[in-house]
Amino acid sequence: MKKLIIAIAAIIVVLGGILVFNTLSLKSKQVDPEPLATMKFPEMAFQNLSKAVQFKTISFSEDAIPDSTAFNGFHQFLKDTYPLIHEKLTLEKINDYSLLYKWEGSDSSQKPIILLSHQDVVPVDQPTLDAWEAGPFEGAITDTHIIGRGTMDDKSSLMALMESVEVLLQESFTPKQTIYLAFGHDEELGGSNGAKAIAAHLKKQGVHAAMALDEGGFLAQNMVPDFDKTVAMINLAEKGYVSFNLIVETTGGHSSAPPEDNTLGMLAQAIVDLEDNQLPYKMVKPIDYQFEYMGAEMPFFKRMAFANPWLFKAPVLKALNAHTTTAPTIIEGGVKDNVIPTVGKATINFRILPGETVESVKEHIQETIGDGIKVEIAGFSTNPSPVSGIDSDAFKNLEKTIRSVFPEAVVVPGLIGGGTDARYFYDVSDDVYRFYPLRIGPDSMTRFHGIDEKIGKENYKEMITFTYNLIKRFN
Repeated sequence: MKKLIIAIAAIIVVLGGILVFNTLSLKSKQVDPEPLATMKFPEMAFQNLSKAVQFKTISFSEDAIPDSTAFNGFHQFLKDTYPLIHEKLTLEKINDYSLLYKWEGSDSSQKPIILLSHQDVVPVDQPTLDAWEAGPFEGAITDTHIIGRGTMDDKSSLMALMESVEVLLQESFTPKQTIYLAFGHDEELGGSNGAKAIAAHLKKQGVHAAMALDEGGFLAQNMVPDFDKTVAMINLAEKGYVSFNLIVETTGGHSSAPPEDNTLGMLAQAIVDLEDNQLPYKMVKPIDYQFEYMGAEMPFFKRMAFANPWLFKAPVLKALNAHTTTAPTIIEGGVKDNVIPTVGKATINFRILPGETVESVKEHIQETIGDGIKVEIAGFSTNPSPVSGIDSDAFKNLEKTIRSVFPEAVVVPGLIGGGTDARYFYDVSDDVYRFYPLRIGPDSMTRFHGIDEKIGKENYKEMITFTYNLIKRFN
């Protein structure tokens, strides 16, 4: 017994030593900030964003025709507001409504960069109008904020790019590498006619960039429990997207004599089975980068969990939502309360982790719910994007700019669960990143596609300062 106790104690000591050693070995990966060039902030920037919001460039559905009056009006507004851009840069319209600006660089040997944003916004749920501080398309300006649909997603980044390029042109700045500004018009519908067409157009022209940068990363404040630092999340990849319809067909019947296999009962059981048997949490790229970059900034005992994923990864992976998610979103069936329907349908949405695919998710569904239920793809779908690297000059320029503009922020590479136009640019760019410095906290996260969307004036200033300095850093 004594030998057993000694052996157990020795194992505990060795284990403790390994945990402590790994924790102490996890060093900060944050780069040092550098001084920034002074920028003259454009006087009309707030008013310009306000006016941009007033154009109802709404994406309603895949079947709806874009509102030509709204989009063409927005394009004319950009032309009137940024005269130097429209004098010095070339502009092509793709599929009538998407915009591609080209700013010719002075050194043709340099790979270009592509800066993305999108013009379209989601509709506003009419019953929520009274909950807005001001009308969603009024572009109201208060002492602290600009209010309206698109101020967060995504006209703020589009307008910040235009403001910064206009200022640089006023300074007679010429980039070494060619810069493309790519503004799709249907990102909220999947980007098939906008960003996808822009990327195909660039590929046809033989363009291959060092970097494409889009929305989808942000400055997270108070989003990580017991962590008071701002996190600058540069998302290197995005999850895939697919919805499947589960369809049950039976002979139906009278509710007074229900069959053993009731249409809606079968459907409900399939939903429960999928929710109870979700795909597992996994350590994949770029989740492992999050462990390294975030963990190094944590207090000692939390850092221990990040530094020793072989022992503690399960709760951390769950906190990071590092799996293919399962979300029932629509259910249909039935015509009368005493009639068992002959057809029932449920739509289940999945956000797919890198390493898995649309097809592997379908196989998981079929294995989980068994026979007797049809499984069909519903609408738009895409596999997870490739994962961009963190060793390129492009990433280092992006990282350095963030740390210089926001020295209090901790840069963390990551994975975004939502979809962006960036997914289409891997064929025309060495690396694709998602980051603009929109400040997001627990109180503002629900404003995305939600009620009372607005951006702080100071935050919008930061976005313009960031895009200005990013472009200059590439020189």
